[in-house]
Amino acid sequence: MSFVIIILVVWFCSVAVWYLSQGAFRSADVDRIRQRLAGTTKAGGKKSEAPAVQRNLIHADDTRTGKITVRLLQKYEVHTKLQDLLDQAGLKWHVARLIHASLGFFIAGYVITWFLFELRSAALAIAAVSATLPFLYVLRKKSVRLFKFEEQFPESLEFVARSMRAGHAFSVSLEMLHREFQEPLSGEFRRTFEEHNLGLPLDTALLKLTKRVPLLDLQFFVSAVLLQRKTGGNLAEILDKLAYVIRERFKLRGKIRAISAHGRMTGTALTMIPLVVAVIMFYVNPYYSNFFFSDEVGHYMIAAAAGLQLIGYGIIQKIVSIEV
Repeated sequence: MSFVIIILVVWFCSVAVWYLSQGAFRSADVDRIRQRLAGTTKAGGKKSEAPAVQRNLIHADDTRTGKITVRLLQKYEVHTKLQDLLDQAGLKWHVARLIHASLGFFIAGYVITWFLFELRSAALAIAAVSATLPFLYVLRKKSVRLFKFEEQFPESLEFVARSMRAGHAFSVSLEMLHREFQEPLSGEFRRTFEEHNLGLPLDTALLKLTKRVPLLDLQFFVSAVLLQRKTGGNLAEILDKLAYVIRERFKLRGKIRAISAHGRMTGTALTMIPLVVAVIMFYVNPYYSNFFFSDEVGHYMIAAAAGLQLIGYGIIQKIVSIEV
């Protein structure tokens, strides 16, 4: 009977999460169009009145589910940061979808821990950890996407330099990147070109690019372009030298990773040893190990051990992580 109740509760939570997030699915594209239109209404540092199309999109978005979540996030100034994070990860999500997914994981983790495993003292902690899974997924996607962008960036700079030497304008060279390169670089520069083509000043479009792709190399590129537009100079030569510097940084980073490989392997081994010992003890002496699952003090001990293990792993990763 209890198993049936668990299934019904999990099903109800899944349906509730789907219902809450469906509006965020539909309004993601609307929100992106609204942001692009908002960017084109800025001129000379002053924000003009939004056009009728933009006002209609805003009204349509407000009628979606997730409206309350978005307003709460905007009230506490979190909505913009989360939207920037989703843009950096390359996910076509609405902020409400991320929040609803986190809430769904929290409810599912709490229900499963409370009813299925009966770890009632640790249910809240496990549910809180489960709620962070959507954010960890977004951060992982962001890291992978930025790494791919950084790998393609030096070659794209040389391509722009060659294109400018052939007589193309700088903005046209940015548009050509979309046809010659793959995602994520092609999509980001295509979006920059479209924003400039729709009336946004090139300086503002490039600054928005650095916000979507927070890489130091890209900031150097944008700074060089903006400085060249104000003072003049050979931009193609500047881009070639910048591409050379970025490649040299890649070589130095590879050497550092080779040197710190021993420390990273040590951190992984020290993290896995307690887990392996715990699994062996559970099968060798179940009576001794059941204390951690059946007694409330054992629950606290498991939670403390897991927390200390994560802290130790984070410290080791911080030591062996060297920025170039």
